[in-house]
Amino acid sequence: MLSRLPIHRRLVLAGAASLLLLTPAAAQETMKIGLVAAMSGQSAKSGEAIVRGLSVAIDEINAKGGVLGKKLELLVRDDESNPAKGVVAARELAQREKVVALFGGLDTPVSIAIVPFANQSKIPFMGVWAAGTPITKNGAAENYVFRVSAVDEIVDKALVDYSVKKYAAKKPGMILINNPWGESNEKGLKTALADKKMEYAAIEKFETNDVDVVPQLTRLKQAGADVLYLVANVAPSAQVVKSLDRMGWNVPIVSHWGPSGGRFSELAGPSASKVHFIQTYSFSGKLTPKGEAVFAALKKKYPEIKSPADVTPAVGIANAYDAMHLTALAIAKAGSTEGAKIRQGFYDIDSYDGLIKAYKKPFTPANHDALGSDDYIFTYFKEGEILPLTN
Repeated sequence: MLSRLPIHRRLVLAGAASLLLLTPAAAQETMKIGLVAAMSGQSAKSGEAIVRGLSVAIDEINAKGGVLGKKLELLVRDDESNPAKGVVAARELAQREKVVALFGGLDTPVSIAIVPFANQSKIPFMGVWAAGTPITKNGAAENYVFRVSAVDEIVDKALVDYSVKKYAAKKPGMILINNPWGESNEKGLKTALADKKMEYAAIEKFETNDVDVVPQLTRLKQAGADVLYLVANVAPSAQVVKSLDRMGWNVPIVSHWGPSGGRFSELAGPSASKVHFIQTYSFSGKLTPKGEAVFAALKKKYPEIKSPADVTPAVGIANAYDAMHLTALAIAKAGSTEGAKIRQGFYDIDSYDGLIKAYKKPFTPANHDALGSDDYIFTYFKEGEILPLTN
């Protein structure tokens, strides 16, 4: 019966059951890590991927004795892609559960809403998916927000570069979700195009629940767009693709990584493969020894995983896996669970041989983003699997 429940309910119930088996003294021996992410709805598959990446990393850390003599324990809360619910969950994890660090999930609006609380509470907040530039570049005098993920302003440069190289784009158009994530990318894309002295055809916005974006796409077509930059999560991205099919407009689509977050290939239909989108990692193709080890651990822990196609979206797993190990290193460097000391611990990390890359001084007071433009790859869907493209 438990297996039929949604993933976030299973995690909560399993966690509660395990805590009942602990005496109060034993319970104090764990060091709690909190995750606030979308565990239900269209993006639940991405939330599950983040949990899996964190869990495999925690298993490895605990097998080596944990951190500061304590085993790590993961507590998961579903934000339902709702900023208000995300803030409530973050407060509960920090104030009631006393987590030593918070991890953030899918949605830029949710992460942006949590940022002020994290900085005011002096609790490290590690982003593992949401790419909005202002999440880490938030203007706080004491910034407690770090990230192992894509960053919009860097992604936007990569999208423009790719569209020029792959499609010889001269007058691209933008179709952007109408929220802070869309706004972040509108700013980044305008800057990236200006740097190349390129003009854009037009900018169109749409809502998460829109089921028909033909009017917006028609205006982009009439404006002469020769490539579309798409920024939206799974369901709205699928609506763009289906609207293009209804129009019969076969325009190249170069996308942020929103389509990778769930059932995009199922929702968008056969034309899903036309969308080229950015990622930070893929389990397809030849893997490094670290990649082979993590893939083996995933298959052992989650028996339903049989092939690389079953670890989609890989970025959720890879970003979370590396971020958890980097956070454990920061706590170890700090020698304490005090937020200010952990923050300094991130700056004190010299290197870490991760899944995505070998990190060298991944964080500095001036840069809280561990990944850069050299860490991105372009991919597409083929029969439900995310495969790398030749960039």
